[in-house]
Amino acid sequence: MDLQTMTYLIVGLSFAIYIGIAVWARAGSTKDFYVAGGGVHPVTNGMATAADWMSAASFISMAGLISNMGYGGAVFLMGWTGGYVLLACLLAPYLRKFGKFTVPEFIGDRYYSQFARNVAVICLLVASITYIIGQMTGVGVTFARFLGVTSDQGIYIGMAIVFAYAVFGGMKGITYTQVAQYIVLILAYLVPAFFISLNLTGNFLPQLGLGANLAGTDVSLLAKLDQVVTDLGFGQYTSTTAGSTINMVFYTVSLMIGTAGLPHVIVRFFTVPKVADARSSAGWALVFIALLYTTAPAVGAMARLNLFGTTNTAVGITQNEAGQLAVNPDVVKANADLFAPEASLQYDKRPEWMKRWEATGLLKWEDKNGDGRIQFYNSATKNPDVLAKAEAAGWKGNELTVNADIIVLANPEIAQLPNWVIALVAAGGLAAALSTAAGLLLAISSAISHDLIKGAIKPDISEKSELMAGKIAMAGAIFVAGYLGLNPPGFAAGTVALAFGIAASTIFPALMMGIFSKTVTDKGASAGMIAGLAVTLFYVFAHKGIFFIKGTEYLDLIGGANSFFTITPEAFGTVGAIVNFTVAFLVSKMSAPVPSHIAAMVDAVRTPKGAGAAAVH
Repeated sequence: MDLQTMTYLIVGLSFAIYIGIAVWARAGSTKDFYVAGGGVHPVTNGMATAADWMSAASFISMAGLISNMGYGGAVFLMGWTGGYVLLACLLAPYLRKFGKFTVPEFIGDRYYSQFARNVAVICLLVASITYIIGQMTGVGVTFARFLGVTSDQGIYIGMAIVFAYAVFGGMKGITYTQVAQYIVLILAYLVPAFFISLNLTGNFLPQLGLGANLAGTDVSLLAKLDQVVTDLGFGQYTSTTAGSTINMVFYTVSLMIGTAGLPHVIVRFFTVPKVADARSSAGWALVFIALLYTTAPAVGAMARLNLFGTTNTAVGITQNEAGQLAVNPDVVKANADLFAPEASLQYDKRPEWMKRWEATGLLKWEDKNGDGRIQFYNSATKNPDVLAKAEAAGWKGNELTVNADIIVLANPEIAQLPNWVIALVAAGGLAAALSTAAGLLLAISSAISHDLIKGAIKPDISEKSELMAGKIAMAGAIFVAGYLGLNPPGFAAGTVALAFGIAASTIFPALMMGIFSKTVTDKGASAGMIAGLAVTLFYVFAHKGIFFIKGTEYLDLIGGANSFFTITPEAFGTVGAIVNFTVAFLVSKMSAPVPSHIAAMVDAVRTPKGAGAAAVH
């Protein structure tokens, strides 16, 4: 069966399963719509949480960024995984014990203020809408390549699919759909990784393959990759950092506390019956997440080596008898000249996968020296030896532009794997993007219908009307997300990093102070969230444009790009969080103390059920 037909079959089957589950588990009450009735099994919830959390950024973009950045890409692994541990240990059990439907509802009750709740709604909407842009971007990229449509058309199709199962199913439908999506996405991620690791290193497990020697040689995969990238003018793969050291630290912290403040993940812990189940489901989710996150570094490294091996025969990657990419031990050991005239791939002999990705516009070639061959190197390098070799070889600049978001999706094609594996990856990429998009849309919907309409505008609204308002709000959010997805501010993972920064600077500090401090007041929390949001958006919009509208950037106003101690906008959430904590405590010192019943509530939330006073022995 040809690739296009196989792709239509597998992707179509996965969509039919998602919609079928949504119809079977459709929400009939607000409790079903918001928290899936509160009776989800911990293992089921752990799997759904993993799918909810591992978005298009994790599946599609993260390994691409690791592939491009090398060691510097570890900020995503450490930040996102560490943040999930932070969420599981410090927030989830306490929020579940509090027993509310949404994060703004907790903030409103803890800080005894409707205004604080409204501020939390605004922060949640800004973070969630920014996050969902990355998901829609991922949907567009995946559809563009595998279903033969444009990226824009892919986003429209994705909007329709999410509408079909999220609006009608609510949290109940989304939960069980996400279980199916997790199964699809994890198989789609692991199966190609197993194949590629086996072909390159002889190790079935990619986690072991990453540190192993290339098949038939005594040269390690990472050593060869380091040699290739440095010879071609790129930074050393195993040591290059994400900007300055301070930026890498701030980036990691921003991703960590941003993860812990994500409302669409937090709300998952409200769907289980007991506090103990919240802890258990957090543990299970970490197991399910680890399957992908421990594989990502290997996927990134092997994809980078395969890409260079495809465009330059001197790397030592060739085709085996089955037509799949494999190691040529003699060439690897010889350290052949990467700048030799015959080493660069002839454009008219490029593999089919390059032709397919060129059609999407996400892979571009420009013959700058007119030799009909593809020169793929870093022509902006400051390494004089590389520049001298390139000039001697007649190279006139890098000729291949590869979008970071295509690395994982193109990886099985680059490795020449079977068509069913390539089609499975398409289904996995869509599952990752759609599962998180659905969770975000539910968070947006509940914030508008439950926290804004029921909490502030019309407290006496009926359950039926509230449910309808939630569905209308979700439908509206889908259209907003679709529009922004057509005009994204960056790669999927980069856009998502901005959303994490916004959550880090607003929601996380409010939750931490709400649980672990009895002295932070309503005015302090509100002022902290507003200050954190304002300073973060000011810095982000300076780089990305006001509300991500191109042409509205104001870098001159802040002294140029990354002008604040070399910190990038994606890492600025840490600064925003520091501002939030500082303002909240200062304002709390100057305002009336927290009421005694609120202080008692904070103590109750932190105390295990049934715990008594310590006994004297």
